[in-house]
Amino acid sequence: MVRVNGKIRAREVRVIGPEGQQLGIFALADAINLARSRGVDLVEIAASAVPPVCRLVDFGKYRYEQAKKDKEARKHQHANKVKEVQLSPQIDPHDFSVKLKHAVDFLCEEMKVKVTLRFKGREMAHKEFGYNQVEKFTKEVAPYGHPDAPAKLVGKGITVMFSPLPRNKRAKNPHQPDGHAGPNSHTDPHGHIHGSGQAAASANASESAGAVAAPNPPPKSVGEPRSSGSSGFSNNPFGKLNLNPLPAEGDNANPAAEA
Repeated sequence: MVRVNGKIRAREVRVIGPEGQQLGIFALADAINLARSRGVDLVEIAASAVPPVCRLVDFGKYRYEQAKKDKEARKHQHANKVKEVQLSPQIDPHDFSVKLKHAVDFLCEEMKVKVTLRFKGREMAHKEFGYNQVEKFTKEVAPYGHPDAPAKLVGKGITVMFSPLPRNKRAKNPHQPDGHAGPNSHTDPHGHIHGSGQAAASANASESAGAVAAPNPPPKSVGEPRSSGSSGFSNNPFGKLNLNPLPAEGDNANPAAEA
């Protein structure tokens, strides 16, 4: 916690001016009055010193400078991390590309990469295959990092350490999306985007086309009996029921008899 002005717990303090010049040792009250006369704050920057060291500076500006320094320090913390990538003399091309992708991602995140190639059994008799793999790996990773030292044989393996290139000299990570595609999308060699976003768009288009193409069912005429399937039952007992109105009592129900 940074102490400011009256929160400083010391009888005497060493005061540093706004430009970094030494102003001498003052009593705490005199130092606070000096800061007020200049329109700044008295900020304690070294509490463990005897006497404590304080600086005449605007406290808001001081906090901004400290936050900026902390942010810069966090950027370089990844440089202390070392990631290891293991190879073999007879590594499959697909596995080699996967290992290379991981190494490029680590280097673009400001991490060091330690490449280790292990020999097994009779592979020690043909070390040139291992050196060829390491040399190929070094050429592929050259736009993103450089070896700290030439590859050397240690025990039954070849080891080489890669450090990331500066940001202004390092190529852009090809595995990071540009933000125009969906999260699960990818770009084919012809430049077309494929993925969840395109699948969803195709599904919506198909659904819309199906909705337009589906015709409306024709209206049923009055008095037309319903089919057994329309009611939802497989065996509808009312399917053959005659829905024509019955004749009135005064009418002759038998037209043949009237003739």
